[in-house]
Amino acid sequence: MRTTFRAEEPASARPGRFRAAWRAAHRPVDGVSRRTRLIAYAVPFTVLPSSVWRLPAAFSYGVSPGECAYVVLLSVVSEVLAFTAVGLVARWGEVFPRWVPFLRGRRVPVGAAVVPAAAEAMVLTLLWTVAVPVTEVMDVTIRGGEVPSDYPGRAGGWEAAWFYLCYAPLVLWGPLLGVLTVAYAKRRRAAPEG
Repeated sequence: MRTTFRAEEPASARPGRFRAAWRAAHRPVDGVSRRTRLIAYAVPFTVLPSSVWRLPAAFSYGVSPGECAYVVLLSVVSEVLAFTAVGLVARWGEVFPRWVPFLRGRRVPVGAAVVPAAAEAMVLTLLWTVAVPVTEVMDVTIRGGEVPSDYPGRAGGWEAAWFYLCYAPLVLWGPLLGVLTVAYAKRRRAAPEG
């Protein structure tokens, strides 16, 4: 009879290992309501449509490699920043993960999470909920300049509709992050240290 070791098994023989690790890392901490958890998981999906809209434009004809890299990097960084909202409900938002040097296993100071999250929520709310709609109505860029002739909103028809449909969810990013930040601060301040 031959004995096989787990290390010899192919990755397909251990189904769900990545999924189990993912769930363990992002499992909500005690005291997080279902509604708050759903809000945290919804935040990355408010950013995803705009990222998906930008990526084909990055690889279109006539786009320089630098512009392409910028658009791809912008989309990736936007998603990563949006995903940090999950940290406001998950354990890694309260205790530093073991891969963080010098801090692993220590509690995350409340201010270290709340201050950047509140600042980000405020900036995103001002940007996407106030500045962008105002500039759209006034037909100017955020910097106050004239909107270029190749602006996607000026294309008309389905192209403009697709553009606005993909960018409209960004209006929710700041306010949802603000709600999560307040819930995080209340929960952490009410929880006993330990």
